[in-house]
Amino acid sequence: MNLLPAVRSFLSSPKQLLIDGEWVDAKDGRTFATVNPSTEEDLVQVAYASSVDVDRAVVAARAAFESGSPWSRMTPRDRSHLLWRIGDLIEAHADELAQLEALDNGKRVEAARDGDIATAAELFRYFAGWATKMEGTTIPMSVPGREFHAYTRREPIGVVAGIVPWNFPLLMACFKIIPAITAGNTVILKPAEQTPLTALRLGELLLEAGVPAGVVNVLPGFGDTGAALVAHHGVDKVAFTGSTEVGKKIAAAAAGNLKKVSLELGGKAPNIIFADADIDAAIAGAVLGGYFNEGQCCVNGSRLYVQRGVFDRVVEGVAAAAAAITVGDGFDPAAQMGPLVSQEQHEKVLGYIRGAVRDGAVLTAGSADRVGDRGYFVQPTLITGVDERMAVQTDEIFGPVVTAIPFDTEDEVVAAANNTVYGLAAGVWSTDIGTAHRVGARLRAGTVWLNTWHADDVTLPRGGFKQSGWGRELGSFGLDDYTELKTVIAELR
Repeated sequence: MNLLPAVRSFLSSPKQLLIDGEWVDAKDGRTFATVNPSTEEDLVQVAYASSVDVDRAVVAARAAFESGSPWSRMTPRDRSHLLWRIGDLIEAHADELAQLEALDNGKRVEAARDGDIATAAELFRYFAGWATKMEGTTIPMSVPGREFHAYTRREPIGVVAGIVPWNFPLLMACFKIIPAITAGNTVILKPAEQTPLTALRLGELLLEAGVPAGVVNVLPGFGDTGAALVAHHGVDKVAFTGSTEVGKKIAAAAAGNLKKVSLELGGKAPNIIFADADIDAAIAGAVLGGYFNEGQCCVNGSRLYVQRGVFDRVVEGVAAAAAAITVGDGFDPAAQMGPLVSQEQHEKVLGYIRGAVRDGAVLTAGSADRVGDRGYFVQPTLITGVDERMAVQTDEIFGPVVTAIPFDTEDEVVAAANNTVYGLAAGVWSTDIGTAHRVGARLRAGTVWLNTWHADDVTLPRGGFKQSGWGRELGSFGLDDYTELKTVIAELR
């Protein structure tokens, strides 16, 4: 493995917490090991933040936010320039960040660099433009005999706790940090315990760019660290991406001081292929939509519905493509798919596959066995003979597992597609533009792709219907959940 000198240097010493612009040990001295999922070897020890450390970070973030602080005195233009500098630094360190992501998460180095890291840099630059464009409105009032001037202001909320998952570690951290600081908030970031490294390296780059002390704090830890953040009365907002189960717990815990909450939660996206679709394009889209990022993506099309007349052809095409995917270490140039992120996730995904076989389903591609002697690898799997009651069909698996079910009519497939607690994404393939738009409009999901999958841009809002979450991220809409709307009324005499 040809690691960059900067990566070797970063991994040469235990990682600390970032609190108030300083790198510090956890108050109780606890640490944990972060593991390379390709080799199952420890990478480095990382400080484990306790509730005491959470208190320290909240105090620092509150002080940085309060009126009169260097952060509060920064103009929107100053914040814009700062965000742009951070984007430049991320781009300059893209190869280093990509290697750290591949080591910690398992994804391919190229995928991390050209996807996650490049998008992170672009996000900082995109939101740099919004820092100077958060405007209010003037509103005419109708009060007989009196004259008023009424207007609105967009103001930051305060201290934001960002809690992010392990599937896109750096990118999800940026999803929380960027809109928060664009609006003038301060942040306490809690990265996933499986993948803390790029968040910590990002913390170093933020300080290098000139982010004032206390504005962004990074607290690695486990569920108890996140729970302490969510329950803390000094936190004004929680922004969370992760499972629906944890999202429900966060919503309940936030009731203590009625802090604001935005949630991007689980998904079980239906991918619908009609008989009149461009079948070759639909097969390629189903493979990308199903197996992207090792299947560890909440908007993946894990439920494939194919009109009966082309069902066998589509299944044959997807199965062949899945079987041709080379699974291996993220540093192996020949690998097309890396490992799952952890032993826990590996066992969970294989458990779902084995359960489907026990229930009578058929593995048209893939296997219920682990790949190789070490590493958390799973073959891309396609399962047929599935009914709507099977766990493999109803549950978010978060691995390279796709189920395929035939359908006959539009009404039938729309009912099946919407028969889920989730509503994050969906897709439709049809050369009839009327069919595509009509069915897309009937699907209950926050993002609907027509004749494509995973087409995306930093300008587009994302979020879910039903139990897939609250609020939207990215685009201009992504700032709404990080600001308070104030109304000001002045009587003119």
